[in-house]
Amino acid sequence: MKVAFIGLGAMGYPMAGHLAKRYETLVYNRTPSKAQQHALEFGSKAVGLEQTAEAEIIFTCVPVSKDVDDLACALLPHLRPGTLWVDHTSGEPELAKQTAARLASKGVSYLDACLSGGVAGAINARATVMCGGSEADFERAKPVMQSYAAKIVHVGPLGAGHAVKAVNQGLLAVNLWALSEGMVALAKQGINLELALEVINASSGRSNVSENLFGQRVLSREFPNTFALGLLAKDMGICVKVLEAAGTPAPLLRQLREFFEVARREVGSADVDHTAVARLLERWAGVEIR
Repeated sequence: MKVAFIGLGAMGYPMAGHLAKRYETLVYNRTPSKAQQHALEFGSKAVGLEQTAEAEIIFTCVPVSKDVDDLACALLPHLRPGTLWVDHTSGEPELAKQTAARLASKGVSYLDACLSGGVAGAINARATVMCGGSEADFERAKPVMQSYAAKIVHVGPLGAGHAVKAVNQGLLAVNLWALSEGMVALAKQGINLELALEVINASSGRSNVSENLFGQRVLSREFPNTFALGLLAKDMGICVKVLEAAGTPAPLLRQLREFFEVARREVGSADVDHTAVARLLERWAGVEIR
């Protein structure tokens, strides 16, 4: 089988590497040198965008849904009926449906297949994938996605993968902001924050943020840039759109969207790691979480 991977960012680069171990893999990136580097490292083949249409399955992992739609428009004259497009972008359900309809006009199927697990999950082939689309397309793609994912779930019809990912990101934002508020308060009172975090992680308030992010990134003062604050703010905007489409009450998640927009502007750069929101709360409180 020949596959193609478009978008060799922090997640896409290692995922395409896992694919290249099992399949003939074409890789494309807006920066050609990145694709060439990938070919040298993993044995994939760096190609121009048009050549990716030769693949039976095309994977995309780019920043936003508009990028995916732009790629679909550019590739449309070259795509062949029967091709499957698997989109790993954290995107918008409604725009994904428009892209899927565009691809369907050429006989190309589409899955929205959002990722979780972070860069470490991608590197270690332990990513989680939540897929929206037809059951048949999911079953076709699943064995290939097992090259880089440990948990792959068909969550519903087209757009469902994006919707579930958006809600997941909302929960990430809630936990990150709430823990930052709480730890700032404990720091102000002179409490040993490492011990406080240890207790929280053995208690009912624990979360992925407290167990796997806060100690390594905030208490350590390292803030390694693996997932940008600007991308989480973008995801919160998508989350709010999902809530609006459902018409359900969601005062907390709506408010968090505003908080992360403020953080994105005030931290100084949308490219810093998402855990840097803690720095904004530190500034407001006049104390460091350390």
